[in-house]
Amino acid sequence: MDAVPLALDGYLAAEAEPGDRDGTASWRLTCSAGTDHLVEEAVIPCTTMEPEIAHALLTERQPGDLLRVIGHLMLPDTANGVIQLHADTLEVLWEAPLLDADEDGDDADTATAAETDADRNSAIAALAEALTGFGQATPGPGQSIRIHISPTGALGSGLEHCHSIDVTPAMAHRLADYVDAMSCYLDSERPDSTVLDPQTIADLTELFEDVDLIDLTNVVLNATRPENRSAVTPAMDDMFGDVPASEDTDP
Repeated sequence: MDAVPLALDGYLAAEAEPGDRDGTASWRLTCSAGTDHLVEEAVIPCTTMEPEIAHALLTERQPGDLLRVIGHLMLPDTANGVIQLHADTLEVLWEAPLLDADEDGDDADTATAAETDADRNSAIAALAEALTGFGQATPGPGQSIRIHISPTGALGSGLEHCHSIDVTPAMAHRLADYVDAMSCYLDSERPDSTVLDPQTIADLTELFEDVDLIDLTNVVLNATRPENRSAVTPAMDDMFGDVPASEDTDP
């Protein structure tokens, strides 16, 4: 069989099994092409003759761990042959948290847990779909940033809820800007249970009355990268009302 040097990132699909000889092991790696489409996922059989790798897989690793396997992909000589990745190096990129197997719950707890899982899984799917659309531009070689999304807990058969999305550095900067803007908006919301005393309200009112919104807008837009101004301007409109467009600010 031909051997092709290869490095694969994927989730451990099930517990590893010992090989026919001491110091060997076999396992299955669930890999994704970088989108949330299940048709683009593949399960790759892996083997190793490295005793340290075999020991780690058999004693330390669990289903759901995100692994990077580096080795040689063995291509079969016949159409019905088996493709296998013979691993020379193994890296753990993310460890799936352990669940407490001793916890018992009644039917109500089970139903609540199922609803919680459904909400979580739908949220993961929505986030993965949004990020996949966000990073549709194909990153250049060596320039992509990979984002892994998965539920917490021992995954086992829940690997369909694991996603890997590649984005360019420019897209990652934009995503960080959106998250920062969202965090500022959420932090500005005051809980209904919080009651400010009259003097504090008077001080805040006086403070904001002295703020020049045009000057504030110019400062914010001039400190923002040009490609992000189109997103910042509507956000400031929502907070303060209509603000000058970016072309109205100082260069």
